[in-house]
Amino acid sequence: MGTSYASAGVDISKVKGIHKEIEGMLKGTHSTSVLPIYGHYAGLVKIGSETIAMHTDGVGTKVLVAHELGKYDTVGIDCVAMNVNDIICVGARSIAMVDYLALQHEDSELVRELMKGLVIGAKEAEVSLIGGETAIMPDLIKGEEGKTGFDLAGTAIGVVKGKPITGSAMRAGDAIVGIESSGVHSNGLTLARKALPKEHWRELLTPTKIYVKPVMEMLSAIDIHGMAHITGGAFSKLMRIGDYAKVGFLLDNMPKPPKVFELMANTGGIEERELYRTFNMGIGYCVVCGEQEAKKAISIAKKHKLKAQVIGSISKERKVSIKGETGELEV
Repeated sequence: MGTSYASAGVDISKVKGIHKEIEGMLKGTHSTSVLPIYGHYAGLVKIGSETIAMHTDGVGTKVLVAHELGKYDTVGIDCVAMNVNDIICVGARSIAMVDYLALQHEDSELVRELMKGLVIGAKEAEVSLIGGETAIMPDLIKGEEGKTGFDLAGTAIGVVKGKPITGSAMRAGDAIVGIESSGVHSNGLTLARKALPKEHWRELLTPTKIYVKPVMEMLSAIDIHGMAHITGGAFSKLMRIGDYAKVGFLLDNMPKPPKVFELMANTGGIEERELYRTFNMGIGYCVVCGEQEAKKAISIAKKHKLKAQVIGSISKERKVSIKGETGELEV
């Protein structure tokens, strides 16, 4: 048995169990203005004639990589990306965002560097940063000697034009268009930090790709049936949208993964199935559409200087199957 995300400290199956447990508790707080989509990438609420999407996320243990390397000007981009990329999965355009920064102690230089990334990400996503909160918590947040410990998260809101995209329109035979990632992004870092030698950690700080502009253009040009941001749990998370149409996913044309994933597999002893359950493996976002419209989606991605290809299709079997080098993998 190779190194796994669970052995590194994150058991995705247990996390999903926790999510299921709290879902019922949360439903008890909902008013009639809350739209009943559960376990999706964003929550939806009706305010007057508008449908508003909300999501909150952080950058996880990527902050420890930034801490180790003393480089803090990119993780703000990740914070924006992790929020706006989830918001667009329901067909919403993010319009505003706030951040939450927890610090071990006051450190104006660190804050300045973190804000640089937040501003760069916000401009790329065309979202307004309208405020946030800074908390000084020396008893809770710790850093290495001589370095200020911190954590960074954000909350974004967006507006849905037309009907929300839940995945319910997906049908067997639909094409799955995969859009390239920029690397490991901001998930699986608990395992990546253990698997990747420190001399390669700088590669882990490559910011998460922001998909807002190409996806917004796709939404106006083609009929999209479902979308997924490949984050924690990687391709197993496709069932977040698959459950809405009671379908599955066959990924039989995945691109060759970037070298960083191959390096992690070799140095960390991570089995192929575990890689596809933990990391994006070179595909950061999936768009599901009719077979005939896949070329248009790929063309739009290319216009935005992003590689994209049909990586598979929707199947009738309610599971995620991937054609890997070692055979068919169910994740």
